[in-house]
Amino acid sequence: MAKPTSCCTGSRGCRGTSASPVNASSVANISPGSTASACAPLPCSPQKTSSQSIPRALFMHLDLSEMSQLAPIFRELFKGYHISRRDPELYAQLSNCQDQYRALFKALGYELICDTRGFYYFVPELAAAQVNKTAQRLALFTFILVEHLADQGRDPMAVLDGGSLGRDELPSMLEKYRDLFLQAEVQTQEELEEKIMRRMTQLGFASEEVGIYRFLPPMHRFLDVCLSVQQDRDLAASLHSALPLPTPVLIDDDSDEKLLETDDPLDLAEFGEETEEEALARAIADEQRQEMDT
Repeated sequence: MAKPTSCCTGSRGCRGTSASPVNASSVANISPGSTASACAPLPCSPQKTSSQSIPRALFMHLDLSEMSQLAPIFRELFKGYHISRRDPELYAQLSNCQDQYRALFKALGYELICDTRGFYYFVPELAAAQVNKTAQRLALFTFILVEHLADQGRDPMAVLDGGSLGRDELPSMLEKYRDLFLQAEVQTQEELEEKIMRRMTQLGFASEEVGIYRFLPPMHRFLDVCLSVQQDRDLAASLHSALPLPTPVLIDDDSDEKLLETDDPLDLAEFGEETEEEALARAIADEQRQEMDT
């Protein structure tokens, strides 16, 4: 087992250098053993100039047998999910092999972010990232919730940092902030639960048990935005202003129509239209062709 590495000590988030995109997402559906056997025979030789190839030298320095949770980790991160201590096996593996995973994902074109407060996630290349509906909705809901809790005399930080919200509180929130929820295309409790609360659980920001939503460490991404806004101006004023709310960058440019058609919680068009199997098969075939040419 690799020696555990600290989670970006001294900073809230740690970003690696973005690599050229390589749609090798089929790691998600291939077992660690088969991944290792597919990649291990590739010799360490100078990498040819190709944005679609995985550097051979990388696999000479990575022990894929130690990365026993590679498939489920990649699958969840690829969907935009945030891995936290609520996912003990995946979180422990990322913590113990953090450098190896960051190097591998960087070579595949993904940026693994480690937040010191206990969660991991992918972000798209920041230069090309665009605010999407999911990020807008979750940010707006967080701002509304902070104001709602403050009006009730409850500590928003205590609630959003591991606290909980009852499903029975949603109707009153929807009624009180109806005009704001309209900005997120939410008019009914069913839409609130489907477009916001369900998304939060799918992406690892919250969990739901028996009508109770419990907030998880990744909620700090939205709390950070709220706190930064409060430092500049009154939160309520920013909520009711016509200016767009700042939002964290999420891997998701969702389409409700596509969601209904595919039952996939996220629109992954940002990473291309190839299936995960096709992408990795193409990347490996490209490496093998280059090997035959050398």
